[in-house]
Amino acid sequence: MLKLPAHHISFKYAFEGWLYAFRTQPNFRIHTYGAIVAVTLGFLLGLTKTEWLILLLTIFLVFIVELINTSIEATSDLITTSHNPVAKAAKDTAAGAVLMMALCAVVVGYFLFWEKLLRFFGF
Repeated sequence: MLKLPAHHISFKYAFEGWLYAFRTQPNFRIHTYGAIVAVTLGFLLGLTKTEWLILLLTIFLVFIVELINTSIEATSDLITTSHNPVAKAAKDTAAGAVLMMALCAVVVGYFLFWEKLLRFFGF
């Protein structure tokens, strides 16, 4: 059996966490598809280096917040299976963080793409 160095194992676990979120969390999949659309638009509309940096940072921040939300939900579910107001507060505030980041991503997308899309379609 192949023995991987410890840091390779941590990459394996990190990828498994990403796959878990993708497979089990509908919103994570929606964010993934949105990221694919945004990157495709970025290529079609010719984003500058600075615009690419802003776009990629925004995409990764959405993913990061969604992954943190998923881990908080999983931890809450592990701790209690009955209704617990503290677990609910943890889940709700984590979901609120995702909502805030998603709204931020929409605003960033507007500033990056709106004028370029108008020019692309001849307006």
